[in-house]
Amino acid sequence: MKKAATNPFTRFLSQWSADDDFAAFVAGWDRLERVVVGIYREKMDMAEAGAEYVAVWPGLRRSYPRWEAALRPHWQATRAAGELTQIDPFALLLALDGPAAIPGDWRAMQHLPAAREAINRYLRDRDQSAPDNA
Repeated sequence: MKKAATNPFTRFLSQWSADDDFAAFVAGWDRLERVVVGIYREKMDMAEAGAEYVAVWPGLRRSYPRWEAALRPHWQATRAAGELTQIDPFALLLALDGPAAIPGDWRAMQHLPAAREAINRYLRDRDQSAPDNA
C-alpha cells in the first residue's frame, strides 16, 4: 500500500512511482522530518517525540542501506549550509540517538532539506528514465 508523502512536491512526484518500498521509506522519512522539525521548533513534546523516534528510526535505519547508493548522487548535488553537501544527510539524521539530541542541532536542521531534495531528485530522475517516459 502506497503512503502519501507529506511534502507536496514529493507527493506530486510520487504519483508516477509504482515502487511501494520506496514509498514506505519516504513515508518513514516524512515522520522523521516531522519529529526533527517539531522538536527543533519546540512544537512537539519529548514524550510524543520519543514514541515517534522508537516507531520510526529503527525501520529507517534498516531500510536506508537499500536506498543509500541510489540516493548518493542526488544528495551530493544538493547544498547544506550554503555549500555542496559533503556528508550523507540521511546517515547524519539517522545517527541521532534520540529526541534529546535534536534541540540545538543546527547541523541536522541544515541537512534536512538536502535529504528531501535528494528524495525529490531521485523520484524525478527515476520517472524520466522509466521506459514509458523515454
